[in-house]
Amino acid sequence: MIKGCCEACDLSNSFELLGQVEESGLPPNVVINTTLIDGCCKNGDFEQAKTLFCKMEELGLVPIEYTYTILINGLFKKGLKKDGFELYEKMQLNGVIPNLYTYNSVMNEYCNGGKVDEAFEMFDEMRERGLACNVVTYNILIRGFCREKRVWEAELMDQMKMAGISPNLITYNSLIDGFCNVGKLEKDMYLFDQLKTKGQSPSLVTYNILISWFSRARDSAVVAGLIKEMEERGIRPSKVTYTIVIDAFIRSVNTEKAFELYLFMQNVGLVPDVYTFGVLIHGLCTKGNMKDAWKLFKSMDEMQLKPNDVIYNTMIHGYCKEGSSYSALRLLQEMGEKKLVPNVASRSFIIGLLCKDGSGKKLEALVRMIME
Repeated sequence: MIKGCCEACDLSNSFELLGQVEESGLPPNVVINTTLIDGCCKNGDFEQAKTLFCKMEELGLVPIEYTYTILINGLFKKGLKKDGFELYEKMQLNGVIPNLYTYNSVMNEYCNGGKVDEAFEMFDEMRERGLACNVVTYNILIRGFCREKRVWEAELMDQMKMAGISPNLITYNSLIDGFCNVGKLEKDMYLFDQLKTKGQSPSLVTYNILISWFSRARDSAVVAGLIKEMEERGIRPSKVTYTIVIDAFIRSVNTEKAFELYLFMQNVGLVPDVYTFGVLIHGLCTKGNMKDAWKLFKSMDEMQLKPNDVIYNTMIHGYCKEGSSYSALRLLQEMGEKKLVPNVASRSFIIGLLCKDGSGKKLEALVRMIME
């Protein structure tokens, strides 16, 4: 019953049932407490989870590997890295042997923190212990190496095959993104073809990764081919796909094509998001077309979208470049009202513009605003 309440996110009833168990004189056990800790973690109540864990020790209950693993994983997901690693050390000191899921959780956290070598040491430790890895283990390491641009070390697929583990779509997506990130686009297409040869279907994510990088390389033929293939496979381009291609047009200073695609995506029922607007506004500001940039900026309100700090800073830079100190200051003030922080470049641009204009009072007001 306690497990059912936890799965239904009903923690209050779970603890009521625990109270009834204790009142009935039944001795507390590891399974019930572990179930409650799992429920607390899944509901984001990590303080309660830690309290329950400490209470187990006070009652003389010895946490099992699953108890440690769910709490370690929960702490990491909450961003409590120090607590997670300390609990992992405590687990080992208490003689509780980590299982596959414990290793995967800790290795993933190491990789997220850029410590892929430490993660690989754990991988070696697992194999020395004779603990079988799974595809998740390899994907964690591959993604970690790719993030560090150590793509040649990330090619662990031969090891996977020797271990009887088949690479999945996440494996291929991670490698494709990694090789894209170091400019090895030929290798990407080889992996892309291999993925399909192995009988796997590329996902929207796969296509978006490739379209993004080939767009940056200004290889319009490959991009067009990828989009055509997507449609043939019944994969509909998303707003992310359109934003990627719009960004490519902006980078190649083809603003007209960018806006044609912006209108087309709306015609097919896709609503542009903040990132789409950010790309278009950046393109207009770069060309010095602040009139249209302002219109687009204001149209975000009509679509109930809130400009982020990047868009505000882009607009401020644009106004400073054309010498419009009033418009730039107005946006800076608006940022402050919305609790958004202007970047150093925005402040420097405006201060330089005001000094050039000889606007002493406005400069003093700006300095006070920055100090606040």
